Amino acid sequence: MEQIKHSQTIEDYLSLIYVLERDGEPIVGARLAELFGVTPPTVTNTLKRMARDGLITMDGNGTHLTPPGWDSAKDVMRRHMLMEWMMLRMLPWSKLHGEAHNLEHAISPEAEAAVYEELGRPQTCPHGNPLPGCEAAVADWVPLTQLASGEKVIIRRIHELAEENPHLLSFLEEKHMIPGANATIGEILPFNQTVSVDVNGRPVTLGFAVARYIFAERSTP
Repeated sequence: MEQIKHSQTIEDYLSLIYVLERDGEPIVGARLAELFGVTPPTVTNTLKRMARDGLITMDGNGTHLTPPGWDSAKDVMRRHMLMEWMMLRMLPWSKLHGEAHNLEHAISPEAEAAVYEELGRPQTCPHGNPLPGCEAAVADWVPLTQLASGEKVIIRRIHELAEENPHLLSFLEEKHMIPGANATIGEILPFNQTVSVDVNGRPVTLGFAVARYIFAERSTP
């Protein structure tokens, strides 16, 4: 099926709305404005344009992607994740998201299909997030905030919303807290909302606001 080309701004909105709706979170203009770093009126105008073009619906049931909107959003997400894999050997892990964001808008369907095959049909991106249609691959991974002190785990996924913070990605890479790293859950302090994690012998303390976006797989005994 031929892809319908949208502007870079619309594709950015599609990908973010896709993540929120996939995870069952409401699409709220104020939150979109915060995530994009723009004013609420700018978000409103963009959403109205997307509704006009049949990509979303906006009514008493909230804001939701239409079937064409879902298809377009999945195309953007898939291209982005494949571009991350393509750049993995050339750039630091923490830089992949930003660079792929620049490339995802330019790749053709033919090149996308070729990259997908060359990479061995990956199910996740280098940050552990599922390619559209591969959600089952990450279903058993648990946020750090839902684990217990003393549990041994393997870091598997840094959620897409956390990827939007380049400083956080740099911090996680510096602390070796990236997919594939072995870790042990340390002290959990609900009163100040922090969890400590030992990553390959290195202690890392995270606030719950960050830890809930880092997913791990429980190690088998």
